[in-house]
Amino acid sequence: MTKIELIRAEMVKAMKAGDKGRKDALSALLTALKNVAIDKRADLTEEEENGVVLKEMKQLKETLESAPADRTDIISECKARLEILSEFAPKFLSEDEVKNIIEGVLNDLGITEPTAKDKGKIMKELMPKVKGKADGQVVNNIVAAMFQ
Repeated sequence: MTKIELIRAEMVKAMKAGDKGRKDALSALLTALKNVAIDKRADLTEEEENGVVLKEMKQLKETLESAPADRTDIISECKARLEILSEFAPKFLSEDEVKNIIEGVLNDLGITEPTAKDKGKIMKELMPKVKGKADGQVVNNIVAAMFQ
């Protein structure tokens, strides 16, 4: 079952249950997925579907951060939508798993004592391995902590 089919089924359940907020969030996600599929003119791969979900979540987080504190309606709606979308987001690697991958990259590159000059090389090798599996900010923070 593709993510589009899964989301459509969940949206039908939400409509039957009368959960307008959940239905609206799932409808927006379904629209985003369909638009990307239309632009691609082919079915989406699981990785592409996950990318769309993560992009939608990122946009909601940005809206949440930029919303004025007195607009509690926007803040509560964004939080509710984020919670719903997180059900369909890919599971991220833990910090320990990311550190293990970083150690593997260091071994592949033959770097025993990483310096700030090595960060570019490390990130170039590392990011394709963790793309879509780990939060880029978390990865960057872990690599940056190595140089302190």
